[in-house]
Amino acid sequence: MISKHERSAPEIVPWILLTILTLVWGSSFILIKKGLEVYSATQVSAIRILSASIFMIPFAVSWLKRVDKQYYLLIFFSGFIGSFIPAFLFAFAQTQLDSAVTGMINALTPVFVLVIGFLFYKQHITALKIIGLVMAFGGTALLMFYGSGNGYHFSYFAFFIVAATILYGINVNILKFNLSELNPIAISSISIFMIGPLAAIQLFGFTDFTQKFFQEAHAVRALVYLSILGVIGTSLALMLFNKLIKITSPLFSSSVTYLIPIVAVAWGLLDGEKLHLAHYLGMSIIICGVYLANKKF
Repeated sequence: MISKHERSAPEIVPWILLTILTLVWGSSFILIKKGLEVYSATQVSAIRILSASIFMIPFAVSWLKRVDKQYYLLIFFSGFIGSFIPAFLFAFAQTQLDSAVTGMINALTPVFVLVIGFLFYKQHITALKIIGLVMAFGGTALLMFYGSGNGYHFSYFAFFIVAATILYGINVNILKFNLSELNPIAISSISIFMIGPLAAIQLFGFTDFTQKFFQEAHAVRALVYLSILGVIGTSLALMLFNKLIKITSPLFSSSVTYLIPIVAVAWGLLDGEKLHLAHYLGMSIIICGVYLANKKF
């Protein structure tokens, strides 16, 4: 149940959580990039989820008996579409897209939070919101057609990021409207714990991870980057995000993606990625569109 304390959380708390999530998730794209220098996209995503799952074991064990079993399937589904599948989609996309560009496209998340909320949860939508949606998709199209700093060319790998943001949109609404009675730590820990075995099977049963770990020169360093991504960027960040959803609205929670591109772009530039005017224009259009789609008058 939602406690009285959670209902009356100080106004500063959501902004603190939003800032932390911006820094953590904005840095996730560069960590994926560093992991891909050694491991395949499948291995990167599996390591991320598996490390997050291992970290969550103590939390999950303590909460499993306290959560009604009727929620188990929905919690698993939340972890599957909100963490497991997106982890693979982002890793595959970044085999062809710069980390900064993926961070830009990720800003579409609030758009799909709004669309899913309207289609399935009877959330209100206005003409201004529709204009914002069109603008956001227009900005995304521009990023798709410009690629990753190598000139004007269409990159269908951007569709992987769009697919991930759709799944995020579905998951945010599920967390707010179907799982809001549960503790955020319970949801986060159990969902990640449940999908951990899938990642382990994928990593050790269908890839050459063990061989790469012992033979590649920078395998340990890459594994450390991905473990940081899993523990901090997935486990801890998911706990904070679920808490944010619980004490605010789905749209406010997903608005973290307004700020994530700033951090992602900063890391990309520091790492030598080349961005052009079209990239900044596309990102600006997306953020303006998302802002209009979420603005209240």
